[in-house]
Amino acid sequence: MIQLLQILFIRPARTSRLALRALRRNKLRSSLTGLGIIIGVAAVVAMVAIGNGARASIESRVSALGQNLLMVFAGSSRNGGVNAGLGSANTLTLADAEAMGREVPDVIAVSPEVRSAGQAIANGHNWSTQISGESAAYLTIRNWNLAAGTMFTERDVRTAAKVAVIGSKTATQLFGSENPIGHVVRVKSIPFVIIGLLTSKGAGMGGNNQDDILIVPYTTAMKRLTGDKYLKSVNLQISSAKRMATAQEQITNLLRQRHNLAAGRENDFSILNQKEIADTVGTISTIITLLLGSVAGISLLVGGIGIMNIMLVSVTERTREIGIRRALGARRRDIITQFLVETVLLSGTGGIIGVLLGVVIPFLVSHIAGMKTIVTFWSPPLAFGISALVGVVFGIYPALRAAKMDPVEALRHE
Repeated sequence: MIQLLQILFIRPARTSRLALRALRRNKLRSSLTGLGIIIGVAAVVAMVAIGNGARASIESRVSALGQNLLMVFAGSSRNGGVNAGLGSANTLTLADAEAMGREVPDVIAVSPEVRSAGQAIANGHNWSTQISGESAAYLTIRNWNLAAGTMFTERDVRTAAKVAVIGSKTATQLFGSENPIGHVVRVKSIPFVIIGLLTSKGAGMGGNNQDDILIVPYTTAMKRLTGDKYLKSVNLQISSAKRMATAQEQITNLLRQRHNLAAGRENDFSILNQKEIADTVGTISTIITLLLGSVAGISLLVGGIGIMNIMLVSVTERTREIGIRRALGARRRDIITQFLVETVLLSGTGGIIGVLLGVVIPFLVSHIAGMKTIVTFWSPPLAFGISALVGVVFGIYPALRAAKMDPVEALRHE
């Protein structure tokens, strides 16, 4: 029983005291050695947090596009070899939009879209903003809420009513802190009564400010503002995420048939699938997070090499001490244990400090730089576990080298 107690408690405690005494003997060297682990662990935790934050920010922008959204764009026109980009060709009509809503079973909401830039004038101010002609279902499709007022109705769309829903950025520029509901804003000398104020959505996928917008019925935009007879795009809400691919295929077939496109001829339209964007962004974000974590992990590896280097120096310096201990009855495993305990203490202490710094750094980055950071529950314990493992792995060779010393030769060492 006494022997068992010695094995379980007395020997480990004695070995730990010896290890601590050896580390305290060279405080500066021990601190500098541990610094490599501290930096490595802090970098791993911080980089993963920054990568996760970037991923969450990008995904939130994708989700801000809407719920189960398909965007059908008109084709691209060419002028003198210059490609004008999607939506520039006259290939998408209101009849096409109505057909998609009528003949594709999975389409539950449709918003034909007409866009242009315009100078909005109100309250003694003017502001260049994006004018977007949409249907009454647009806010539902885009999963966009109102901060005040209401959305225009299908009746407003049918009658081409002069009503508008204003974005928070445009409202601030024209009305400051005043409630814009009920006020009149003029675009191209045409008065629009503001009936709704949108909640803020921030930057979109292209970096443009989604809140800098004035939404009017698409019929009003086409008849009174742009004079367009064709659509730039159509926003479609699909019944579920699982049906997105099927709906996209059905829409493609429908539009090819309506536009009389022969087999082998390219589409004169393009379809943007929100789910495909989200999946692509998720894959890229994961790669970025792993890359950041791997780069930070290299610094942790360098810290481990530093521990091995210092422990090898320590073995050389303490050759005589090892010989005396062996002569007094210490076994090889006792020597191995002592040096391993020293490396684990170095790496473990560095790991704890590194984890604390790794949690604080993302917090500072978030508040100072305004970047979103997310410290996951698993990254601190994982980084600490890796630091402890680094201590064991890089401490084995010095410990074995110390244990293999010939006691007689060690005692002769000066």
